Amino acid sequence: MGEFVGTVFAFPTVLFTFSLLVVVGYWAFVVLGAADLDLLDGDAEAGAAGLGGFLGALRLGEVPVTVALSLLIAFSWFFSLVGAVVLDRFDLSSPLTLALGLLALTLAVVAGWLVTCLVVMPLRKALPQVRESSRHDFVGRMCVIRTSTVGPDFGQAEITSPDGSSAIIQVRQETPDPLAEPLTVGSSALIFDYDTAGEFFRVMPYDAALDPDRPLP
Repeated sequence: MGEFVGTVFAFPTVLFTFSLLVVVGYWAFVVLGAADLDLLDGDAEAGAAGLGGFLGALRLGEVPVTVALSLLIAFSWFFSLVGAVVLDRFDLSSPLTLALGLLALTLAVVAGWLVTCLVVMPLRKALPQVRESSRHDFVGRMCVIRTSTVGPDFGQAEITSPDGSSAIIQVRQETPDPLAEPLTVGSSALIFDYDTAGEFFRVMPYDAALDPDRPLP
């Protein structure tokens, strides 16, 4: 047992050992319900997106980042351990041991990547593909005005998503209809367009006949 622990914490395996401990700890928290499989919200999303793009370039995309990264670390650790055991059987000088250790490290990463690719391929088909929500999904839905007026440069409204959550959005009405009631606080409005550059929604007075969520007669 002591020899195994010594190999695990010796070069080159030690470079993956601490990463593997983090992976094991993370999945332990997932099993206990203290961590989320999908990870990362808020400011960490940018880092997760960058890591997801890197894994995608390695053909490890379309599965949760945590799954792909965990498999890559675990397999790389295993192959580096095999390489360390093989090198330990030879009585080599320190410079040669270091050189062969670097070679074993490189081969471990490559072998770990290849095996991870083989494992990820069936996972892509098994895992459900969830489409990311988009602000354009609000187009065609009804909202409730939350400001005193809505004009071409000012206005806010509250919208309720299908899952029951609500959000305050920026809305604009560029050419109010003089024959229609003005949009004021509490008025219902229909979202008919989203301006990507200005990050606001264009609205018009609400017509119940146009509501996609209204019950059928």
